[in-house]
Amino acid sequence: MTADRRAGVPARLPDFPWDRLAPSRAVAAAHPDGLVDLSMGAPVDPVPPLARAALADASDAPGYPLTAGSPALRAAIAAWCARECGAADGFGVLPTIGLKELVAWLPTLLGIGPGDLVVIPEIGYPTYEVGVRLAGATAVRADALTAVGPSTRVRLVWVNSPANPTGRVLPPAHLRKIVDWARERGVVVASDECYLPLGWDEQPVSVLDPRVCGDSFDNVLAAHSLSKRSNLAGYRAGFVAGDPALVDELLAVRKHAGLIVPAPVQAAMTAVLGDEGHVDEQRQRYAARRQVLRAAMLGAGFTIDHSEAGLYLWASRDERCWDTVEWFARRGVLVVPGEFYGPRGAGHVRVALTASDERVSAAASRLAL
Repeated sequence: MTADRRAGVPARLPDFPWDRLAPSRAVAAAHPDGLVDLSMGAPVDPVPPLARAALADASDAPGYPLTAGSPALRAAIAAWCARECGAADGFGVLPTIGLKELVAWLPTLLGIGPGDLVVIPEIGYPTYEVGVRLAGATAVRADALTAVGPSTRVRLVWVNSPANPTGRVLPPAHLRKIVDWARERGVVVASDECYLPLGWDEQPVSVLDPRVCGDSFDNVLAAHSLSKRSNLAGYRAGFVAGDPALVDELLAVRKHAGLIVPAPVQAAMTAVLGDEGHVDEQRQRYAARRQVLRAAMLGAGFTIDHSEAGLYLWASRDERCWDTVEWFARRGVLVVPGEFYGPRGAGHVRVALTASDERVSAAASRLAL
């Protein structure tokens, strides 16, 4: 294989950021009471029994599943969007293999490529930029579209509310301005709403809400995941909803590419989308952990910015983020440097709520020393 071929697509991508945490992880893991890992947003609580039962009942699935989703799943997604997002009739739905897959491939699936611009949050999930690079397009970090200027090359705008890592919630009026701006220019708005069910101090609003999209779903897509609300990260279960013409375009490409959610996972998704009881229980777990960690961090002299929703605390000690990472590591706690999410995050760390009650309590005790 030639050097040029070895470069290929990997040469477009940044280094995987979490690999850079290995030294800090080693320091934290050496703590006498063990590591408290608050670096990842990976659920640690049990998968809801109704999801496991549905998965098992559907496990005899020798045939190919529908890329578009089973009729039952499509109906469950539509009902959930109407109930939880306030969406009126007329939107399209499509299951995805988790949310990260969609974020990484959406620019490519939409035909975006070299010469095109994609707007991503100034501080945001690294996979937004990865998806842009995979498509060969150019990412523009901007929270205010006035910063984009008069360019006609913008094809896609990513928004994320509640935001990862900051927990910031965008109000309906702000989201509406983005949608109006995009429609005037024929630009697609993709809203990552993975943390929509996890509002604490503010109530997040979906881009599918009529206050945001009006009486039309034109140019609007909302991306959702069951990883956080239902502890299904291991199932890779997500979906996209919105402009039916755009959803049909995505479906057409995904059918050719074989991007299909397995039938047993579709059955589990159908089950959990029809039940909010397990979601309420999980919210209560995260709320309790948030209260413990937030109090401990404020007591240790941290400033917590935004963090009004989602699964993280966005914290600062008025120093370089890597210095803060090391401060935590010496206490046996692993957190994420804010610069992973963009240059403007270099003075913060992200602290996840996704650890067991026992580990969260251990972290709080260590911060008090």
